Amino acid sequence: MFDLKKLKKIELVLFDVDGTLVNDEGEIGERTKHLVKDLKKLGVQFSFASGRLHSALLPIAEELKIHSPLISLDGCAIKSAAGKQFIYRSFLKENHVKKAIEYSEKYQVNIALCHTEAIYFTEQNSVIPKLMDKFGAAYKKVDSYEGLSDKTLEIVFAGDNRQTVKFLSDKLSFPFTLGLSLSFFKSQTHEGIYYLEVRRSGSSKGKAMHRLLKYLNIKEEHTAVLGDWYNDLSLFESKGIKVALNNAIPEIKKIADYVLNKSNNEDGVADFLEALLKAKAL
Repeated sequence: MFDLKKLKKIELVLFDVDGTLVNDEGEIGERTKHLVKDLKKLGVQFSFASGRLHSALLPIAEELKIHSPLISLDGCAIKSAAGKQFIYRSFLKENHVKKAIEYSEKYQVNIALCHTEAIYFTEQNSVIPKLMDKFGAAYKKVDSYEGLSDKTLEIVFAGDNRQTVKFLSDKLSFPFTLGLSLSFFKSQTHEGIYYLEVRRSGSSKGKAMHRLLKYLNIKEEHTAVLGDWYNDLSLFESKGIKVALNNAIPEIKKIADYVLNKSNNEDGVADFLEALLKAKAL
């Protein structure tokens, strides 16, 4: 199934986390843990490209003893796992953050500000921790958003009124607000809840991967990416080896070089890592 000659050249494996590396309970498979350890001895590096906050990736990085910089918030930040060094950060403009807060109050839609280490919310938005799908994130309640607008990587609107949340998406779209990337979607886990994620333009997992590769001095062709969801599509446009889990969406499977027979709940990534270990041993 796998081209071992191509696999032998792999220097970096980049995991999506939720739906890929971990199962639905947030656990890493035992086979994967052992294989990552063995491959690291052979010089293979590992990192994540996740929608999670950086702080929510650290326990997983620690479990696998990964020290490479990590891509968080779908490419909004790249930060060292072992220290405080940022390779890249894409802060929203303050006027955009303030405008979003103004809209949330005017149209009565819950809003939260995502920073590298935590998600901030106010008393008026106290349902935010129950509504959001940011796995492993730390939530911090604040009296106001004052003083937080200059370090915001992502804004999240959340509500049960689809029309209102979609209306805010239109209000923040070009040409009304330049330089923003918007994502409007329905929750997978909270029935009847809709989200609008707002980031600065130019942030994606794919672009972050190129920034990380430049920093690590690794060629794109010597990279393997593993994913399952829509936010992984930009990763799958790379020249590296693209691997989809069995539970991946059809759009990912269509452009993948390999589609694994197992899902994230069956430790599917271990099958790829096993082939990679075999190739490295040649």
